[in-house]
Amino acid sequence: MRRAKLRRRGTSPVVGYVRVSTAEQADSGLGLEAQRRAIRQECDRRGWELLGIEEDAGWSGKVVGRPGLQRALAVCKAGQAGGLVVAKLDRLSRSVQQAAALLAEAEHDGWALVALDLGVDLSTPSGEVMAHVLAAIAQFERRLIGQRTKDALAVRRAQGVRLGRPSVLPAAVVDRIANERRAGRPLAAIADGLRTDGVATAHGGAAWWPSTVAKVLSGRAA
Repeated sequence: MRRAKLRRRGTSPVVGYVRVSTAEQADSGLGLEAQRRAIRQECDRRGWELLGIEEDAGWSGKVVGRPGLQRALAVCKAGQAGGLVVAKLDRLSRSVQQAAALLAEAEHDGWALVALDLGVDLSTPSGEVMAHVLAAIAQFERRLIGQRTKDALAVRRAQGVRLGRPSVLPAAVVDRIANERRAGRPLAAIADGLRTDGVATAHGGAAWWPSTVAKVLSGRAA
């Protein structure tokens, strides 16, 4: 199937997308009609053929599976449109990481993403640079979140806070495992004995494994 390509100028099929959350409905600067007008004007300026404008009214930008957005993406992925045009990048997503993921998807699948407010335009070299900058920011944000999480966990451990889900195993089962291990019995043998005796795991299952036994022991030690 021949895929539509988005040229910087000239006849190219594109699809538009607009969104407002419930809280933004009354904001004229973010209104649906204002977004539609900006998209139509840009398409007229560049000579792009606007196939249609999909919308999500009353949807948060944090929700990825919005029906209007999915319809717009489907048109691009099917090769019917060479690009997806939005008035503002945050209409696609309020998350830098999600926006960067959509940009990466567009590059991989061969269609262009155009955000009018930030100059993100995969049909131009400068727009590609801006897309890569956003991707780098998203990666930096992920690493910051990961580091903050590690630091917070370290502080809680230092304070003596037990991390993870508490064990729901009966104390007698935990003591049995600890005693058998103290007596030098291998983890696999302990697991076999628990399965044979029909002892339920912490989640109510019957499949004891050496790793399951090891988790119980590490939890008891903590």
